[in-house]
Amino acid sequence: MQSGLSWESVDHFRNLLSKIFRTAKRWDYFAGDNPVSGVELPEKRPVREKHVLLPEKIPPLLAVLKEPVRTMVELGVLTGLRVGEILALRWQDVDFLAGEIRVEQALYRGTLGSPKTKGSRRTLPMADALKQSLQRHHSHATHREPDALVFQSARGTPLSDTNLLHRHLKPAGGKLGMPWLNWHTLRRTHATLFQSAGGSLREAQAQLGHTRMSTTLEIYTLPLAAAQRQAVEKLSELMANDGEFAKTRERLAPQTQQIQ
Repeated sequence: MQSGLSWESVDHFRNLLSKIFRTAKRWDYFAGDNPVSGVELPEKRPVREKHVLLPEKIPPLLAVLKEPVRTMVELGVLTGLRVGEILALRWQDVDFLAGEIRVEQALYRGTLGSPKTKGSRRTLPMADALKQSLQRHHSHATHREPDALVFQSARGTPLSDTNLLHRHLKPAGGKLGMPWLNWHTLRRTHATLFQSAGGSLREAQAQLGHTRMSTTLEIYTLPLAAAQRQAVEKLSELMANDGEFAKTRERLAPQTQQIQ
């Protein structure tokens, strides 16, 4: 960590070394105790402040963006796709009839390959508004073959997420007082608003393609002040009337279990 690696990277290295020693012991190459079991990491602290787009900030952002970035941003907010997954989408992955989007590939540093993890290969529901935007984008696309990329350059090659970020997304964020805006903000926004809209943590995990639920909860989900205030006001109303609280206690239990 002193060399500059993040807490997550060091944690991955620790887990890897631990597994190496466990495997060596199982294969009779090592007889002692696992030396990594005594390694403790310092308290995890956020490197920088995390941000999400509040619902009222999304329409102004879409209004100042040009295509195809506008549709890409809408896609990111409404699905939680990684930017590499957005850039790797092909028209055959967009099922307008079923209203679904299949994640089959991801773009990383200009190379198309398999999604990040096993859970990343997934099928997501497509909202009607997003469906209309993608259909409009399809009608103006130069290449509409099933295997053609949804978002591509004039030569039919994958777009660069870095170029799009610095030429379009960052300038738009600067105009609207959001200098912190980036591709990852869209994914975090989706996770946060998805649960505020009533989606469970398990469903959010499936949306984002996370292997562990803790990743969804700890890294991608941020509390919204308005949602917190609304919950506190509802709780206050319930506590003010014991009878009403008793009536609604059973209804509230499943939601509490979902959060846990």
